[in-house]
Amino acid sequence: MTLLLEIVTPDGRAYSERVDSVVLPTEMGEVGILPGHIPLTTKLVPGELQVMHEGKPQSLAVDKGFVQVSAEKVAVLTEAAIQVEDIDIQEVLEAQRRAREALEEAKKEHDMNPAEIETLEAFIRFTAAQQKAKEKKRRDVS
Repeated sequence: MTLLLEIVTPDGRAYSERVDSVVLPTEMGEVGILPGHIPLTTKLVPGELQVMHEGKPQSLAVDKGFVQVSAEKVAVLTEAAIQVEDIDIQEVLEAQRRAREALEEAKKEHDMNPAEIETLEAFIRFTAAQQKAKEKKRRDVS
């Protein structure tokens, strides 16, 4: 028995496969989902989403969002998702550095735009989630 895992971002469908299990980063901590799980709706937090697909582990870095679970399906709506294998850690670190600098500049201005600050803070959280997921993958391989 498997689950249908669908991950959707504003850019479109990021993942759609039948999987054996899913571990989600939520406000309540990591939540493991197996086929037949009770219905659940919860908030997703930036972090690593772990999947067991055909007996092989896969990982995705995800941003904040929402999750809806039924007995046969896990639907994830998130701001962003990326396969851990596709993460370029140097690119992530550089983007994080630029976002931190932009955030510091925005905070120095007297007419701070709260939406801009929240966007930068959210981006920094997502880059940190990518970095953590990539580093965990490296440790697991070693």
